[in-house]
Amino acid sequence: MKLVYSFLFCGLICLIGQMILDNTKLTPGHITSLFVVVGAFLDIFHIYDSIIKVVGGGAQLPITSFGHSLVHGALSNTSEHGVIGLFMGMFDLTATGIVAVILFAFFFTLICKPKD
Repeated sequence: MKLVYSFLFCGLICLIGQMILDNTKLTPGHITSLFVVVGAFLDIFHIYDSIIKVVGGGAQLPITSFGHSLVHGALSNTSEHGVIGLFMGMFDLTATGIVAVILFAFFFTLICKPKD
């Protein structure tokens, strides 16, 4: 059943993004930033962790998960290291994903040729 919930959650995020894109003048960059902020906001009140328990891995695929990871890491290391822990925690949880995106983008630019 968790597989169905994961599919529905990701589909709901895509549906909301498409509706915002179709009905407003916001660009995809604005919508992406909005979803990151929403994910961060939901993590501040520990709502996103509840969503992950119900939905499973489907809640960690959309861009809202990036905001969740930033805030979750920052808050978890703050209790240990103080203000410096804010920045350490953000980079601990998100560094792997950012490095993977940079490497994949680099290799795809070597393989694919841009169109005119």
